[in-house]
Amino acid sequence: MEGITSSLILSTYNWPEALALCLKSISAQSILPNQVIIADDGSGLETKTLIDKIKPTFPVPIIHVWQEDVGFRKSMILNKAFALVSFDYIIQIDGDVLLHRDFIKDHLRAAQPNYLLQGSRVMLGPDYSKKTIARQSLDIKLFSTGNQRIENGFRIPILSHYLLTRYKNSYPIYYARGANMSFWKKDILAINGYNESYEGWGHEDSDLTLRLMNNKVKKSVIKFAAIVYHLYHPEKKTPDQENYNKLLMEKTLADKIIWTKNGIDQYS
Repeated sequence: MEGITSSLILSTYNWPEALALCLKSISAQSILPNQVIIADDGSGLETKTLIDKIKPTFPVPIIHVWQEDVGFRKSMILNKAFALVSFDYIIQIDGDVLLHRDFIKDHLRAAQPNYLLQGSRVMLGPDYSKKTIARQSLDIKLFSTGNQRIENGFRIPILSHYLLTRYKNSYPIYYARGANMSFWKKDILAINGYNESYEGWGHEDSDLTLRLMNNKVKKSVIKFAAIVYHLYHPEKKTPDQENYNKLLMEKTLADKIIWTKNGIDQYS
């Protein structure tokens, strides 16, 4: 769609080296977002120092939203970020990904009313991730040792457009990862954003997607465009919390829940 204004939200926690590279990839976009909001779940002074250093010369305004570190509260910090969005369309990533130069362009091209979009990721291997961070390099070699899902690294716009409403991955259609999503601000406000009952790792993005779909928003998966490269890190799963979160998500699915009482409106 032509003429869409966008806010890019990225979540981060205590990995300033990855955040620096992520921000570098944002500044190199062929089409820039109108603002960048950094949703910071309690990082230390090093992250703040980095952001303060980058802000004055960054090509678009940066807002840094921080909350105290009392455990994994990604849903809460993302809601606080949503409350500060000034533009119509939201593109959401994690602060440990690098964006293909046409990432924003591809999301905006694929955007359409009453849809949310889920992009794909190339998973960079442990050694290659370390080298990429050390070099602060945006030059990604797909076939380097250890990289996975490299098929997601091929940008083919014509094929991507054809598959946009036809492609479904092997997971349930509501399955989602916040490292590469986009949606309309009005649709997020209509469901009150993330459910902050989700603490610890797991399923908060799928719950958000489910409630959007329960409110008649359709989901499309972008293939061969809107590419991110995910820097390796071990997943921070806590089995008990993940199981609790999964039960919350299953209730959302079974009861067709749309609105969360524990969402954005408390920050309005």
